[in-house]
Amino acid sequence: MAIAVMFLLFFMIAFVTNFAGSMGVIVKNQFGASNAMAQLGTLANFIAYACMGIPAGIILKRRGYKFTSLAAATVGFIGVGIQFLSGYVESFGVYVLGAFVAGFSMCMLNIVVNPMLNTLGGGGNRGNQLIQFGGSCNSIGGTLAPILLGYLIGGSMETASVGDAAPAMIAAMAIFALAFIIIFFSNIPEPHMETPEEKAARKSGKAVKDPHGPMSFRHFVLGAIAIFFYVGVEVGIPNTANLYMSSLSGVGPAIAGTLVGFYWFLMMCGRLIGGIVGGKVSSKVMLTTVCTVALIFVLSIMFIPESVTVTVPIANAQVPLSMVFMFLCGLCTSVMWGAIFNLAAEGLGKYTPAASGIFMALVCGGGVLPFLQGLAADAVGFIQSYWVIVIGIVYMLFYALVGSKNVNKDIPVD
Repeated sequence: MAIAVMFLLFFMIAFVTNFAGSMGVIVKNQFGASNAMAQLGTLANFIAYACMGIPAGIILKRRGYKFTSLAAATVGFIGVGIQFLSGYVESFGVYVLGAFVAGFSMCMLNIVVNPMLNTLGGGGNRGNQLIQFGGSCNSIGGTLAPILLGYLIGGSMETASVGDAAPAMIAAMAIFALAFIIIFFSNIPEPHMETPEEKAARKSGKAVKDPHGPMSFRHFVLGAIAIFFYVGVEVGIPNTANLYMSSLSGVGPAIAGTLVGFYWFLMMCGRLIGGIVGGKVSSKVMLTTVCTVALIFVLSIMFIPESVTVTVPIANAQVPLSMVFMFLCGLCTSVMWGAIFNLAAEGLGKYTPAASGIFMALVCGGGVLPFLQGLAADAVGFIQSYWVIVIGIVYMLFYALVGSKNVNKDIPVD
């Protein structure tokens, strides 16, 4: 049951996060935003991670997985509710505020699901395997969000408004409410919650200060940076493609949303495959392989002429051939998160909850990199903006090959 609940939370994270990214098409039309400003909702959503990552790790340590999950579901309901209201008051600021509040929830949920699944799997390859299966549920939510929003917007970008997305927001709030009820009545193990002795020592001020922490491990520090780049790459690839295809004649938001949904669908397929092979293939080999292939795919996006088109059967539309490689990138990004988290958390022991909080703070890359890519798109065009993505993939490849080795095994973690 604990694993099932974690999988449900994984679904919620992607549905709400990808919903914010897909709103960029609406923001460009209703509020006259630039490509960079269209990513502001995503930026606000992920900047919340930088603000909440470490505090959420402290909450997890002191109050446990169940309390943190219930708090996250409540905050998420409020955040999406604020976004829902922004359509009626027609305020871009209110929408961004809602995205920011929802981001607090996403951060807290990520704090819970990743270390819990890694712990339930016993760490190592088995821990990575459970995270990959959980990621498949994450991808289902990610697939549904852009398709649903594209359908609600329809075929024209010029008429898109926040009000069009109201049914999707109501669905998101219903998901949070359902999750709250399920979590409330579920028995969630608490392997990392502070003991009564630790709590008493903390309150009395007699707690012994640990000279070490997660930042004492080089492989964790480099892994946290890799997560910053990874989430930016994962979000930037489809978000920019959505804006690009929505602006193309003969494509439009509905078709673009469907095609971007296919990217997240391939992520789901990749995570299912990763879950199956994760018990046999090391995280290092997995990350090295997908980073290399992803680099090839992104360079294909950039260097295949835009005039070369292909008919995509699932949407019955002519799109640039380069966008096919955008879909395929989903197979690669699918397993990067689990592999990086597994490599960075390996050997941390008692420092895992604090490490998870730091990890979540660096997830803000999912807002920073797409925003930078939006600035690049405004300056040099959508396609050339993918150089931002190339930089992120190259760093992750470096981490897989060199940075993931634990060189601090002399630090006690029991």
